[in-house]
Amino acid sequence: MLAGYLAALIMGLTLGMIGAGGSILTVPILVYIFGVNPILATAYSLFVVGTTALVGALGFARAGTIDYRAAALFGLPSVASVFAVRLWVVPNLPAEILGLGKGTFVLVVFALVMLLAAISMIRPKKEPASAAETAPQAARVPIAIAEGLFVGAITGFVGAGGGFLIVPALVFFLQLSMRRAIGTSLLVIACKSLIGFCGDVGGSASIDWGFLFLFTAVSSIGIIAGVRLSGKVPAGRLKIAFGWFVLLTGIAIILVELF
Repeated sequence: MLAGYLAALIMGLTLGMIGAGGSILTVPILVYIFGVNPILATAYSLFVVGTTALVGALGFARAGTIDYRAAALFGLPSVASVFAVRLWVVPNLPAEILGLGKGTFVLVVFALVMLLAAISMIRPKKEPASAAETAPQAARVPIAIAEGLFVGAITGFVGAGGGFLIVPALVFFLQLSMRRAIGTSLLVIACKSLIGFCGDVGGSASIDWGFLFLFTAVSSIGIIAGVRLSGKVPAGRLKIAFGWFVLLTGIAIILVELF
């Protein structure tokens, strides 16, 4: 189990340094190293990711690098979406979906989200101007709110924080600097993940609190170190390298689950 806690430490470190990506590892760590049921793993992931992100957000808050208005615009619809999915959608999934068991289906969807996250991290930052990018900031707000709803639904279903979608949205639509976007992203991830987890606590999920607190504590140590290193390590290179790792992990999960 030492390997699992080491992986949790790395997950927190990555989340603190780039504001995204680290949480995408939580479910695979829980399922494939600790043997947690996939559906329960998505619930555990919400708690781990939410608490870890909250610890990281406090560091950015002390530095004054969180935009609370942007967090509210993006976070409130996201919180509502993730809570609804965890409370009403996930518990009512059928035992078999598209010929796959419920747990297998969730892992495959999770792996597809990993592939999207990897592409987001690997691709070059410079992109052609779009109508959304050239529109006035006020016109971008409804788009940011809509993406908040979408990211919340994804978070609720697979248990990942969605930072790989939140950070670009905050930069692209709300014109935040990268460092403010990372800090704001962590606050949004913390709120929506922890409130989403409350949907599981209010349902029928059986929680091993001792294990969950230990795993979260290790992840939190990682994110504290990651926040301190975030201004000293070239996050661009780390993001690309981590993106390739996430890509290979996602492909491996698909192969394991379907073949």
